[in-house]
Amino acid sequence: MFSIIRDFRGRIAVTWLIVLVENFLIALIPLLIGLSIDGLLNGQKEELWLLAGVLVILGVVAVSRRIYDTRVYGMIRVRLGSQLTTERQSMEVSKRSARLDMARELVDFLENEVPELITATIQIIVSFVVLIIFDIRLGIASIAVVVGMVLVYSCFHRSFFRFNAALNAQKEKQVAILDTGKRRGIFGHLSLLRRHEVSISDTEAIVYGGIFMFQIAFIIYNLNLGAQLSDITAGKIFSIATYSWEYVEAALALPMALQAWSRLSEITDRINSED
Repeated sequence: MFSIIRDFRGRIAVTWLIVLVENFLIALIPLLIGLSIDGLLNGQKEELWLLAGVLVILGVVAVSRRIYDTRVYGMIRVRLGSQLTTERQSMEVSKRSARLDMARELVDFLENEVPELITATIQIIVSFVVLIIFDIRLGIASIAVVVGMVLVYSCFHRSFFRFNAALNAQKEKQVAILDTGKRRGIFGHLSLLRRHEVSISDTEAIVYGGIFMFQIAFIIYNLNLGAQLSDITAGKIFSIATYSWEYVEAALALPMALQAWSRLSEITDRINSED
C-alpha cells in the first residue's frame, strides 16, 4: 500500500487535495443551512445566497474530482497488475488470477475508502468544533461515542482478519477447481466461499449493531440537551441535530476503515508471499 502511494504520490496527492476541499465545503453546509433558516425567519436573504454559492462550488469540485479519480486510479491498476503478473510468472495460474484481483482491491481502497476516511475526519473535526461551541457537554459526548465505537470494533479485529484469510485462500483455488470441470468440486468451492462470506457478514452485523446503540444514545442525549440551552433557536436546533447525526455517521467510518485495513493487511501479506 505504501509503495503504491510512494510511486504515484503526485497524482494521489492531487486527488486527496481535491477531496479535502470538497469535504470542507460539505462540512459547512449544515451550519449555513441553520444560518439561512434564522436569516429567513428574520427577513434576511444574505445567508441563503451564501449557501447557494457554496453549493454551486461544491458541485463543480465534486464532478471534477470524480472525472480525475477514474483516470488516475485506472492507470495505477494497470501498472500494478502488470508488475504483479511479471514478478509471479512461476506461480500457478489460479493463485496469480486471485492475487491480481486482490491487488486491485488495494487500489480500490485508495480510490474509495481513503477519500471516505478523509471525509469522515473532516466531518468529525468540524462537527466536534461546532458542537463544543454550543455546549462543552456536547463535545464530551462526542469523544465518548467515538471511544465506544472503536472499543466495539477492537473486540472483533482478529475475527475479521481470520475470516478474510480463509476467504482469500479459497479464492486462490478457484481457477484450478474450475479447470477440473467437476461439478461436485465447483459446488463445494462455492459453498465454502459462501460460508466464509457469511462469517464476515455476521461479524459485521454484530459490530455495527453494537455501534448503532452508541449512535442512538448520542443523538437522543444531544437533542435533549440542545433543547435546554439558553437562547436556542430553530436554526441552532437544526444545526445541533444535523451535526450530531453527521458526527456519528462520520465516526462510523473509523471502524469501517479498520475493518478494511484488516482485510488489506491480509491481502498484502498474501501478495508479498512467494507461496
